Amino acid sequence: MSKDSAALASLPPAAAEALRRLGENLAIARIRRKEPQRVWARRLGVSVPTLIRMEQGDPGVAAGIYATALWMMGRAQALPDLADPQQDRGALEMDVREALRRRAVRSAASVEARLARRPKAEGDGS
Repeated sequence: MSKDSAALASLPPAAAEALRRLGENLAIARIRRKEPQRVWARRLGVSVPTLIRMEQGDPGVAAGIYATALWMMGRAQALPDLADPQQDRGALEMDVREALRRRAVRSAASVEARLARRPKAEGDGS
């Protein structure tokens, strides 16, 4: 099994569903424009079978083909927003965990520093 086919076999269900919906939306866009598959495929630079696979949300279709189809719809500008760092919840959660960890380390160091500065009381055996 090639690396690509292994990656496709392990595609998360949510990602597969998102691609299926994207393909369906692209098919609807083509139909609304009254473009036959043959013409749309030629404009994309792919075969009709590849166009059909794209419209079915096949994850094996190259991302560039999806991007070109979005461009043909006037929606290519939406692509960068898909991975907008400000919307990356996983990275945000990591940032928060790291900030909490640093705060805990600083708090512990601060307590140790305060204890080290305290004058020793007379008669405590030191």
